[in-house]
Amino acid sequence: MLSRLRRRRGDEGPDQAARRLALIDDMAFEVIPLKTLDAAIDALPPRSRVSVTASPVKGQAATQRITEQLLERGHHPIPHLSARLASDRAQAAELARWTRTAGVDTVFLVGGDVADPGPYPDALSFLRDFLEADPGVAAVGVTAYPDGHPLIDGPTLHAALHAKQELLAEAGLRGYCSTQMCFDPGRISGWLAAERDRGLQLPVHLGIAGIVDRAKLLTMGARLGIGPSLRYLRKNRAAITKMMTSLSYDPNDLLMALSSRFADLGVTGLHVFTFNQVEATARWRAENLRPAASPAPD
Repeated sequence: MLSRLRRRRGDEGPDQAARRLALIDDMAFEVIPLKTLDAAIDALPPRSRVSVTASPVKGQAATQRITEQLLERGHHPIPHLSARLASDRAQAAELARWTRTAGVDTVFLVGGDVADPGPYPDALSFLRDFLEADPGVAAVGVTAYPDGHPLIDGPTLHAALHAKQELLAEAGLRGYCSTQMCFDPGRISGWLAAERDRGLQLPVHLGIAGIVDRAKLLTMGARLGIGPSLRYLRKNRAAITKMMTSLSYDPNDLLMALSSRFADLGVTGLHVFTFNQVEATARWRAENLRPAASPAPD
C-alpha cells in the first residue's frame, strides 16, 4: 500500500498533498460501544480526536461513559448525541449539563436509529432544546448526506441542514457538517458545490471508511443488534458494497481525487469509520505521515 501511495503522490501538487496529509494527521477515529471497544481505544494514537457513537442498544449513557474514559486518557472525544434516545426535554437539559461539567468541547448530533422516538424525531428539534440549556460546548457537528438518505427526501435533508446552520450561528457556536460514507468523489463535490451555492457555510468533514477487515465487517450486524443493523445497512448499502467488492481499498483513492478541491469546497476534517478496527486504520495514518517527513526509495 505504501509504495502504491508513493507512486500516486505524483498526481498531486505539493499544496494539495499538504492539505490531504494535514487532514489525515488530525482525523477523527469513530468507535462503537461493542466488546471490541477496549482494544480499539488502546490502539488510538496519543491525543486522538475520537467520535463516540450512540448505540440504540447500549443507550446514551454508554456514550457518556466512554467519553469520560477517553478524556481521562488524554484524548479529544466527540460524543454522538442521539435525538431519538432522549426521552424528554429534561433529558436534553441533563445532557447539556453533562457536557458543560464534564468538559466536553465538541458534540456530534444525530437523529438516531430508534424506531419509536420520544419527543425528538430528528436532530433539529433536539438541537433547539439542547442549546437553550447552555451545554458549554464550543462546536457542534451535524450530519450531511451527499449520497441521499433512503428514508428522507432531498429537500427535507437540505432544509434541515440549513436550519441547523442557522441555529448554530444564532448561538454563536462553531459548527461543521460530517458526511455519510460515500465513495464517489464526483457525487461529493457536486453535492457540496450545489449546497455552497445555496448558502451552506459550515465546514465539511468527509466521512470515509478506515482500513476494515471484510470478514469482521460481516459480523458487525449481529453485534449492533438486528434492528439497528438493518437500518444501518439500509442507509449505507452502497458504501458497504464498495468496501466489500474492492480488491485493494485505500481511503486515499477518494482523498486524492478530491484534494484539489478541499480548499474551495471548505473541507476541513475527516471522520473515519473504523468499525473499532482502529489499529489497522492508525497504521494506515502513520504510513501516510511517515514519508511526508522522510521519503524513502521504492
